[in-house]
Amino acid sequence: MKKEENYIEINKESWNNRTDVHVNSEFYDLDGFMKGKSSLNTIELELLGDVSGKSILHLQCHFGQDSLSLSRMGAKVTGIDLSDKAIKVAKELTEKLNADAEFICCDLYDLPNHLNKTFDIVFTSYGTIGWLPDLDKWAAVVSQFLKPEGTFVFAEFHPVVWMFDDAFEKIEYNYFKEEAIETLEGSYTESTTDAKQQFITWNHSLSEVLSSLLKQGLQINSFNEYDYSPYNCFQNTIEFEPNKFRIESLGNNIPMVYSLTATK
Repeated sequence: MKKEENYIEINKESWNNRTDVHVNSEFYDLDGFMKGKSSLNTIELELLGDVSGKSILHLQCHFGQDSLSLSRMGAKVTGIDLSDKAIKVAKELTEKLNADAEFICCDLYDLPNHLNKTFDIVFTSYGTIGWLPDLDKWAAVVSQFLKPEGTFVFAEFHPVVWMFDDAFEKIEYNYFKEEAIETLEGSYTESTTDAKQQFITWNHSLSEVLSSLLKQGLQINSFNEYDYSPYNCFQNTIEFEPNKFRIESLGNNIPMVYSLTATK
């Protein structure tokens, strides 16, 4: 069996191992979050608008900070993630904050077997679709859980970023999804104790993303590209404005993030 056929088990173990590191990292600033700081960025906040009273399905939610930030804004949130350790933390945080949110542990493709309702908004952001081999199946899940006239809100790292080696010195990977990428490396937080994890990812071109949503009959309402990352999660970066990071040697020459909204 190829490793990529076993990607769910490999990636679940990787994310379970990362969760403790992430919870205790400066990157996730859990202390600040518990005191009221939102984990959401301007990019997605502008797309989401006023979510008060709205139902939101948050796909690939990790340990729930963005989900709970949305809950603080008045939304009724359901978060799902592959990592049982991350979901356990999310439920613990929900209890501590007395938040209106629930969390489900399952593989994204298996969600229809765990949830039977539709939502005003489906949301997912930053470093999510690279863990999925098939975007047609992903878009079908997005569509299934959207109410008619419901909105899909998506922010993600740009596929151009994933073409480079870790140091951003040369092109190492294909822009298009040619094959699975098997990796052994540490996480993107500042921790020096973060052990190297094995994981499997896929590059997804913009045309693949857009086509998968259009095939489901979703209407693309907005699409934007950004020449910065709101997270300092790459090597050799500079912070040129507060919470805006670029690769120092590349400046504003490459797109680093894109966003879109689509309506069912």
